[in-house]
Amino acid sequence: MMNKLSLIQLALLSLFGVACTDTSTDALDVSGHLSVTMPADIDASVVTGGSVSFYNVSNGITTTVPAPNPADVSFSVLPGLYNIGYSARCTLDGGVEADVRAQALGVTVAAASQSVTLTAFAIVPVDDLIISEIYFTGSLQTSGDQYNGDQYFRLYNNTDHTVYADGLTIFESQFLTTQKFNYTPDIMDEAVSVDALYTIPGSGREYPVEPGSSLLIADMAINHRDINPNSIDLSHADFEWYDESTDPRNADIDNPAVPNLDKWYCYTYTVWILHNRGFKAYGVARIPVDRSTYLANYRYTCNYDQITAAGTFPMSRDCYRLPNTWISDVVTLSVASEYKWNVCAMALDSGWTHCGTIDGDKNRYFHAVRRKMAYMAADGRVVLSKTNNSAHDFNPFVTPSEIENQSEDGVKTIDGITPCV
Repeated sequence: MMNKLSLIQLALLSLFGVACTDTSTDALDVSGHLSVTMPADIDASVVTGGSVSFYNVSNGITTTVPAPNPADVSFSVLPGLYNIGYSARCTLDGGVEADVRAQALGVTVAAASQSVTLTAFAIVPVDDLIISEIYFTGSLQTSGDQYNGDQYFRLYNNTDHTVYADGLTIFESQFLTTQKFNYTPDIMDEAVSVDALYTIPGSGREYPVEPGSSLLIADMAINHRDINPNSIDLSHADFEWYDESTDPRNADIDNPAVPNLDKWYCYTYTVWILHNRGFKAYGVARIPVDRSTYLANYRYTCNYDQITAAGTFPMSRDCYRLPNTWISDVVTLSVASEYKWNVCAMALDSGWTHCGTIDGDKNRYFHAVRRKMAYMAADGRVVLSKTNNSAHDFNPFVTPSEIENQSEDGVKTIDGITPCV
């Protein structure tokens, strides 16, 4: 039981608004032991500054304990359900600095001695373009009907040197973040299951992107205001994805002045649009083989059970697998009321971001997710957050950059939050 002094301490913490982080053990009565297993290519001796956070899902309190020796961490927390995270730094071969992370969600800590084991992964700085924005919700027409043709990605050069976009592939996950099955074979630790692959053309050095610059990749690179006055002009996009639809009632529009992405594969026989409620993950990758080789050798068939009131039915899906080692960035989307799981390995993305809070949220239209600014480099270049956690890296439910750029009120931001100066 807590003594009188402990109760006073908790009251003072609450009074001064610092109860969200509790490093005191006076009021904590469940002891346990935690160990972090390092990746095979990282020696624990080069890991520094380790700590473990215990986020209590019920009361929102985070308890943080130091972890100088990741193999032997003692902790004391109140009984409850926890999201546990380990964070540290390390120096890899060649002097490259990297973050080391581990995570476990929904861990029950009982009123007894507890043992927890986490498996760590390294977050190595990305030497490629990353996704800085996804405008997936689309807009509304004057009639109130939804309009999807103005969706887009923005890719950003977060490095300090020129990156060539030639050959970079944008992909969409096959699985939904709102529907979880026990898929077999389970390949998540090795690859992402994908149902759309579109690649930037070029021979290797045709499309340079300078440090701090971006590329705009549109669904339809047209002035959408000609069709929908509520929309935006995307005729200035750097690229567009174009589909030759098999259904004349659902045809795509091609702007011959804007280069098309090379379509490697897509599940649909009509036109590909982003999931406008945000139930998928999107990412970028460098595929080191040609299209025909990839399509011949990387097909993936998964099996699962569909459980319904009428019974259990064995099901299967066909798609393609994209090895994790080819992937440089993943952005996971979902909504709080429907989220079930992340559809990629934790090393690629350990969180998720959103527009709207419930399925079918009508407030989601005209909104995007935009990557947060981490800091301003000495040369004036904006460096964006890249921790492989979309919840941490992205500002959710913000105004798309193209709506800002084309509005008449003059309000411009770097990341949907931070004002431009």
